[in-house]
Amino acid sequence: MIDLVLSICCSSLIFVIFKLYDVYKIETLFAIITNYFVACLVGLYFYSGEVKPLEIAEQPWFLGTLLLGLLFIVVFNLMAKTSQTVGVSVASVATKMSLVVPVIFGVLVYKETLGFLKVLGIIMALAAVYFASIKQRKVGFKRSDLILPVLVFLGSGIIDTSIKYVQEVYIKEHEFPLFSATVFAAAAFVGLVFLIFKALKTPLKINFKNILGGIALGVPNYFSIYYLLRALQNPTLNSASVFTINNVAIVMLSTLLGILLFKEQISAKNWGGIVLAILSITLVAIF
Repeated sequence: MIDLVLSICCSSLIFVIFKLYDVYKIETLFAIITNYFVACLVGLYFYSGEVKPLEIAEQPWFLGTLLLGLLFIVVFNLMAKTSQTVGVSVASVATKMSLVVPVIFGVLVYKETLGFLKVLGIIMALAAVYFASIKQRKVGFKRSDLILPVLVFLGSGIIDTSIKYVQEVYIKEHEFPLFSATVFAAAAFVGLVFLIFKALKTPLKINFKNILGGIALGVPNYFSIYYLLRALQNPTLNSASVFTINNVAIVMLSTLLGILLFKEQISAKNWGGIVLAILSITLVAIF
């Protein structure tokens, strides 16, 4: 359970750092790509074995890391576009409600059993995510823009499902740091290619502030994945419970951190979402 708690704390810290990006006017795209390089280096640092690039390419999970790396960049850009077009709260809800994808996958593929109270807890978790994220400000958008949150929902769900599948089938526990480092290396490479194409249109300017923002993000980003992989090894919690608790607790904790650190105003619905989150986590964790 401590691994799950650490993953939740690291993921919530990521949201705090994103908020600080806005405060200190850090360019998110550049910081994100830097963050992937940093996360890769952190993973390599904590890997106890010898790093041999040719052997990594022969690992059964290598193709999975390439897919995840590509998804990390694509889903991030979709989240940014959704936030700008439809609203931040919609993007947040779409991202965290994607927990149903790995939950359904776990039931169908791994034959995980969900009792009535656990199902009730998952339903309450979805409601908690919605009410904790919803804001009063209305954002005008076209109906055609609704495809954006749908893509974010599917993309985020596929990422979580892929992590679970690769962890279950291919990775040994001592390979977690190397696997995580390779995923982030793939994301960094895709991001770098994206930057090169962007540079053909607009000359790039190196800004130390953006690099510093990427370094600050890279460390918790790495450990959010690393501890999630370890949490999925927990014999007392199935993957449905892990993903439900993880996603809902992140929404709850990041909302509370927003209140404490940035004096964010939240509505009665937001408080109701936090209460529902606590209840849903209790049901899923205990039953």
